[in-house]
Amino acid sequence: MSDPKERPILFSAEMVRAILEGRKTQTRRAIKLRHDADVVVVDGKVWKPDRVDYAGYVDCPRGQPGDLLWVRETWANFLGDDHILYRATNDPSIELVATWKPSIHMPRWASRILLQITNVRVERLQEISEADAIAEGVELFATPAQPRPSEQCLWKDYLTPGLSEPSAKRSYASLWDSINGEGSWTKNPWVWVVEFSVNASQ
Repeated sequence: MSDPKERPILFSAEMVRAILEGRKTQTRRAIKLRHDADVVVVDGKVWKPDRVDYAGYVDCPRGQPGDLLWVRETWANFLGDDHILYRATNDPSIELVATWKPSIHMPRWASRILLQITNVRVERLQEISEADAIAEGVELFATPAQPRPSEQCLWKDYLTPGLSEPSAKRSYASLWDSINGEGSWTKNPWVWVVEFSVNASQ
């Protein structure tokens, strides 16, 4: 058996916090085929959304079960490379002295989170279940007047601060649109579903 491969993956500050809090164990990424005739291979099985003829194979660019993902997040060097700050969990009092760098520019040595892929599958975006939306790390809704969720769960609306959604799935739809652009949820693309756990051997 070959050694696991290691690849970078970008997450927003909100999703980094969800991972660190143990709320996020899945991520969905839109499938991008290089050519119309390409197909996707999942678990050794060939998958094609619309056509039966094909010329090439497309593996999940994030990897396969057992592979590792090192998280790229917004970060800053503070007093040299030995002092790395992370926007997701930094002390707000140092905001004025930190020069934040985009997650795409984070080198491997600065990453603090290593994930191990446990499962990869393919589905339409809107097929996400309520349980899987929760596993995507969406937050329960809370306000200063109502700091804790009530018995009837409401979920954060990621497009409109201060508003809530009646289900985790609706909350995830707003999160998807906030990342990929409004209206992208309604396009219902095919997505990679990558399930993961935090690797303790970082």
